[in-house]
Amino acid sequence: MSRVTLYSRPGCHLCEDARAVIERVCADLGEGYDEVSIDDDPALLERFGEEIPVTFVDGRQHDFWRVDEQRLRAALQG
Repeated sequence: MSRVTLYSRPGCHLCEDARAVIERVCADLGEGYDEVSIDDDPALLERFGEEIPVTFVDGRQHDFWRVDEQRLRAALQG
C-alpha cells in the first residue's frame, strides 16, 4: 500500500507540478504513490472540487494546490 495519494484531474497544470515533486521525493525515499482522478468519482469531485491537487500521506490530508518538497520529505521520514 502506498503512503502517498495524489488526487488530481487530467489537464491540471498544478497537478503536473505536484506529480513531479511527489515522484522525485518518493523515488529518493523508496516510497510508492497512487494517483486518483477526482473526475472518476462524483464524491471526490464534490469533496475536493477546485482544491486539486490534493495530497494525502498515510491517509491524512497533507497539502492542496502545491506540494512542498521539504514538507513531504519530512512527513515520509518522520
